[in-house]
Amino acid sequence: QVQLVESGGGLVQPGGSLRLSCAASGSMFTINAMGWHRQAPGKQRELVATITSGQITNYANSLKGRFTISRDNAKNMVYLQMNSLEPEDTAVYYCLYTAAGINYWGKGTLVTVSS
Repeated sequence: QVQLVESGGGLVQPGGSLRLSCAASGSMFTINAMGWHRQAPGKQRELVATITSGQITNYANSLKGRFTISRDNAKNMVYLQMNSLEPEDTAVYYCLYTAAGINYWGKGTLVTVSS
């Protein structure tokens, strides 16, 4: 089992920046991927970004350039740096850990972009 705990969400003004963190613990595999998905009210959950244990990244096309994902394998942490935030970025952001064909999700952290 893998447990994921997100932090760093909150209220931010349009154009501002925010960094999300996710701490993983439990029985983990060396080869894995971690990432972030988000779900806005009334919308489907969508991919934000992923990063493998080999540091290979993948971003949603609309977000590449504004968001940056990174990880610290030694600390079992993944981060999401969000810049130039827009009201449309308002959503619950969920941390993902996937390995051996199984997905694990955190409970999410709410990001609200508003004046």
